[in-house]
Amino acid sequence: METTELIAVIFAILYVVLAAKESLYCWPAAIVSVSLYVYICFNAKLFPETGLQIFYLAMAIYGWLQWRKPKKEITIKSWPLRKHFIVLASSILLSIGLGYYFDVYTQAAMPYLDSSTTILSLFATYMLTKKIIENWWYWIAIDIASAYLYYNRDLTLSAILFALYVILASVGYLQWKKNMA
Repeated sequence: METTELIAVIFAILYVVLAAKESLYCWPAAIVSVSLYVYICFNAKLFPETGLQIFYLAMAIYGWLQWRKPKKEITIKSWPLRKHFIVLASSILLSIGLGYYFDVYTQAAMPYLDSSTTILSLFATYMLTKKIIENWWYWIAIDIASAYLYYNRDLTLSAILFALYVILASVGYLQWKKNMA
């Protein structure tokens, strides 16, 4: 499993670095990484996270198609606060519901935290495909929580990856802010 996790981590880092550079090639790197993480998360009994990885696969294909459009059609933009309020309120409600389900009906590990990172990641991934600059702020929060989640499941390489993601997301935000100006 460690070799699989190492390969997944390498492609995950490549994905974020290329996404921060607005490179179309971030999406194939994501496809490789998330495909491996479906297997890893399922075996770690992180069931909401497994579903999230399947969603990531679909979003990687969608992102690839979106970013292939001419630069004039898809540029970095910002969302108003009211949209973020809707995202956060929806995330809280959905996380409670999903967490409850996995807590009561499965043997999922850390169902509420897993559900929260999963739900927020759905929104953040969509925002990334649309080049909404605030996606990086969501990723910073998600990555901090995910580092703890993976560490708790003895997935040390993945925990380190998510700690590194905090730094990469910060760099991604600064790069996009510069590109936006």
